[in-house]
Amino acid sequence: MLCDKLGRELRDLRISVTDRCNFRCFFCMPPDREITFLKREDLLTYEEIREVVDMLTKLGVKKIRLTGGEPLVRTHIENLIKMISSMKQIKDIALTTNGYLLSKKIGDLKSAGLMRITISLPTLREDKFASIVGKNLSLREVLEGIKSAKEVGFKSVKINTTVVRNVNDDEILDLAEFCRKHDLILRFIEYMDVGTLNSWQREKVVSAEEILEKLRQKYKLEEIEREHKSETALKFRYTDTGQEIGIIASVTKPFCRNCNRLRLSAEGKLYPCLFSNKGLDIKSLIRNSVGRDYILQIVKSFWEEREDRYSEIREIISSKNTHRVEMFRVGG
Repeated sequence: MLCDKLGRELRDLRISVTDRCNFRCFFCMPPDREITFLKREDLLTYEEIREVVDMLTKLGVKKIRLTGGEPLVRTHIENLIKMISSMKQIKDIALTTNGYLLSKKIGDLKSAGLMRITISLPTLREDKFASIVGKNLSLREVLEGIKSAKEVGFKSVKINTTVVRNVNDDEILDLAEFCRKHDLILRFIEYMDVGTLNSWQREKVVSAEEILEKLRQKYKLEEIEREHKSETALKFRYTDTGQEIGIIASVTKPFCRNCNRLRLSAEGKLYPCLFSNKGLDIKSLIRNSVGRDYILQIVKSFWEEREDRYSEIREIISSKNTHRVEMFRVGG
């Protein structure tokens, strides 16, 4: 059992397979900001990602989540899923996507071994969708992606909605009803100060308590315990249907003390936190043919020295930590 300075075990690995995205959402990759994307040769190959995963299973990793940017813009992502799903130490493979390309790829993803899927849905309103995602794209494609995930038989289809004041906070009940109707697990997410580009202001955060207050105007909810202490969401169920709903309250109810996630960025660096400002360049170690045992020892020491808990001490260090890694390079 490998633990960091706060006694947190290493169990989950989130892998950003690309920093590119077909959206330009204002809370992640604002369209008015100039961004230099990685060149193809700067990305880890699928074989290199598999090598990293294989090494990290020796240190305790059992769960994988593939993210981006948008992971489905990376060619043949199903090949990587197949590589990882063949590893007996990995017990869970999930993917987070904006859903726009999902209906065309969902069959291949499931056949390759994908077990769970999370789809971002910022709004149910076509007239609002383009302004949020920063491009003249249709919400219909995302809704088709959600439908296709249900049709191919995924038992767990989660919907993520980042709630921003005066943007989509008026849709909390509409989104809840949509997910109830279609048997989807909804996760509301407090607007976070990830990266350095999204001009985050605390006044734009709609707190977990506000979200719950709105939901309870229409539904009766009861809180349910997390199955694992490392889970990020506060979990509830509707008393009439038993369906689950959750809130990820990173700003107002931090869960840093139980965080067991390590992150692999698109450029091949390991980060101990979504809000990190420095990473371990594992890509260079692999490409320079450094021995596996040596790399494992470096990563082991990297985790053992980990003491990140940004969300717990945000007010103290946010003004000092101005060079945080961007979310589209390390995965949300």
